Amino acid sequence: MIKWFSHEFVLKIANQYKFFSCKEGIILQKYILAVLVDNKPGVLTHVSGLISRRAFNIESISAGYTEEPSVTRINIVVSVETENELDQVVNQLSKLIDVIKIVNLSKAPSIERELVMIKIRADKNSRADILNIVNIFRAKIVDVTSETVVIELTGHQRKIDAICEVLGEYEILEIARTGAIALSRGSTPVKKM
Repeated sequence: MIKWFSHEFVLKIANQYKFFSCKEGIILQKYILAVLVDNKPGVLTHVSGLISRRAFNIESISAGYTEEPSVTRINIVVSVETENELDQVVNQLSKLIDVIKIVNLSKAPSIERELVMIKIRADKNSRADILNIVNIFRAKIVDVTSETVVIELTGHQRKIDAICEVLGEYEILEIARTGAIALSRGSTPVKKM
């Protein structure tokens, strides 16, 4: 027997679990791609421009050096309706001359993390409560002034979203998030996958 759910219910569930997102009522699947590229100026611009020109949504993008000085790793979280659209993204990226390797880490055993720093207004009365929240989430306080506290947390996107939600009852002054980064599990690096 097939059970049908209302459109509103499906959207609520999709937004609750962060491996999906919704755009204009359409449920999009999120994928994290590890893209190894030549370490040259302008490559990140080419990669992000190619994806955005094709009207695919980039949820987050981060780039940094790798164990090889001549290679940069770009982690991209992209939202698409179908795996066919994801294949289009990968195929278009692979045509760029500076792209060395592309791996869909959503389909491989991998470890995904994100970093967030949150600046909160914290007076003497609220500091103890904020410290308890920090301890529950295994976060760190990295800066304290007479009026504010800066919290740092590393974890999965759901954990980051959860601490932001809990701290929402305090006055959040500023948030900076890195976006997702990921590594494959085991001894095989992305460049050999």
